[in-house]
Amino acid sequence: MSICSLRGLNVRFCRQAYILAHVRTGVVPMPGRTKLRLSLCECNNQQTNNRRGYAINTAGVTTQIELTKLKPSILAAITPLRSSHNNLYQMSAGLKGCIKNAELLQANDCNISKRKKVTCDKKPCEDDGADGSKKGAGGSRGSIMGDDEAKKKTRMLMALLAALGLGGLLLWLQTRRKQKDGESIDCGPTSGLPATVPATSAELPKHVPYLLIGGGTASFSAFRAIKSNDPRAKVLMITNEFRKPYMRPPLSKELWYSAEKGEVTKDYRFKQWTGAERSLFFEPEEFFVEPSKLMETVNGGIAVAHGFAVKKIDPAKHVATLTDGYEITYDECLIATGCSPKTIDVFNQAPPGVREKVMMYRSPDDFERLKRYADEKKSITIVGNGFTGSELACSLANYAKDKKVKIYQIFPESGNMSKVLPSYLSKWTTAKVETMGVCVMPETYVKEAQRDDSVLKLALSNGKSLLTDVVVVCVGCEPNTNIALTSGLEVDRNLGGFVVNAELEARRNLFVAGDASCFYDPLLGRRRVEHHDHSVVSGRLAGENMVGKKKAYTHQSMFWSDLGPEVGYEGIGLVDASLPTVAVFALPTPNPERRADNLSEAAVIEGGGSGGGTVTVNPETPDVKCDPSNADEYGRGVIFYMKDDKIVGILLWNLFNRIGLARTIINQNKKYDDLNEVAKLFEIHA
Repeated sequence: MSICSLRGLNVRFCRQAYILAHVRTGVVPMPGRTKLRLSLCECNNQQTNNRRGYAINTAGVTTQIELTKLKPSILAAITPLRSSHNNLYQMSAGLKGCIKNAELLQANDCNISKRKKVTCDKKPCEDDGADGSKKGAGGSRGSIMGDDEAKKKTRMLMALLAALGLGGLLLWLQTRRKQKDGESIDCGPTSGLPATVPATSAELPKHVPYLLIGGGTASFSAFRAIKSNDPRAKVLMITNEFRKPYMRPPLSKELWYSAEKGEVTKDYRFKQWTGAERSLFFEPEEFFVEPSKLMETVNGGIAVAHGFAVKKIDPAKHVATLTDGYEITYDECLIATGCSPKTIDVFNQAPPGVREKVMMYRSPDDFERLKRYADEKKSITIVGNGFTGSELACSLANYAKDKKVKIYQIFPESGNMSKVLPSYLSKWTTAKVETMGVCVMPETYVKEAQRDDSVLKLALSNGKSLLTDVVVVCVGCEPNTNIALTSGLEVDRNLGGFVVNAELEARRNLFVAGDASCFYDPLLGRRRVEHHDHSVVSGRLAGENMVGKKKAYTHQSMFWSDLGPEVGYEGIGLVDASLPTVAVFALPTPNPERRADNLSEAAVIEGGGSGGGTVTVNPETPDVKCDPSNADEYGRGVIFYMKDDKIVGILLWNLFNRIGLARTIINQNKKYDDLNEVAKLFEIHA
């Protein structure tokens, strides 16, 4: 028997015992095993001064209870809302008879049913007299026993119920203690937090040559650059996470296609689209040095302090202060605090019970938690249509296709990836996502969220409702700039992020890289980018500048995304759906290209680099003109994003290994007379 079943049984016994203890009613001896059956329905008693009351049916004996004589606590105990997942009844005032599933919330193959009233099959209460006695199947039974005998039977029954309830409660408490030892499937914070490493900040060095604040991709990329230029460099990384540096992109893509039911491997191994296998972590545990031994290590290395955070930096004195007041001095410092996932008000302001079933998706812990839901055949609702939301919806649908798990995706926009893709391609992509088994609900948002025992009830803006086991909010993220105010650092008012110069410096010897940096692009203006490629390259350049290279950041970062096994795309520059676009698509090919490995540093800088070069067109290349709005299938193509008649962004749809060429075209910063001629360079017809 599950914990939820024991809890529900215990609550039901206690309610029934409490009602019997406060209501004078006759109890008929029951043959065989003692069994109490309590059914409630609302009656309209015309013979008792029209006072509304409830009838308690105890093994066939029905007694009228006047509502005016019941305590509020009793009324609360006997009038809970019944959902499709428990055995309680909702009492509807002023109606003769009872209502079963007064507002049934369900969803079936994306046809979300409107709220529907269904009457129950129980007969309405029948008044038989002013004394409160009722007529059952065998006639009037209201006064078979005397008051003393009834009280005696009631006490015996109460004792039995109390014993059963106490036993169930003890069993539930014991099982709950065992459950706490493992990880909870609920999305709320767990009771036991991991211990910091080292145990106290006093074990950290008082001074380090290189200090990295943040434990993500940009920070680790900076370490690699520092170590390449200073072989004996001693680097301390401070992070509030409890894992070594890892990559985030596979969490919503490749990791799901390599996952199997059961435990996840310790190093989160997965297969890339190229077939190569690798770990989610950049390096194994033995690669890192213990923080307390960092300064004693002859050949240097990197130490990671887990569970710590910096609350203030003094750029003039080169001092970083932790939240517990411990101070660390440095020679060079990098801020790479990344960003945190956003939430939405309807969930942020919801009761704690609702928030326990709402989660973000950002870390390996989130992957494991969501995988357990899918393995247990729970319904999952994703809120958001961006990179993470769309990728996760497709990945989950593929992973759970044989598990009969229902995947929903809700967002207020008109289609998937609507902020990146042109409207026609966004709508086509939405239809493609639906064919993968995702129930997509565009132009819809959650108005209200309630919890009913183990499930959430979502009231949607289209007037429909949805029952789901868990909600995953994927609506973007915001940069972590909390230390800016206490440290006297500038944050961009429009884009967010620490404002840095061309060398990624916020102040002298204080650099910022990754999602939290707001840098100036000589071609496209001031920008803040949240992509893996930007984190790798900006982190590497910041690391080189920390050892004195003094390089300017001119890199045009790229991104990639996968929507299932059949759709993948790469983009570079300003890829914004609000810009004018010119697209060229080829006919579908039966042999799609092999996808590139975009996680390696070699792929990040592959082709073109940040330089210019001259683009020439082969006049014998076949023509590729087509009208995207009339295309039946968007198999392969290239989309140019325009600003002032210049190409400022390029998206390669199911085209791979061409990002270097796209970078070169953008860096040329010139006008082209015929973009169809430029499209020929990408060989989309091949």
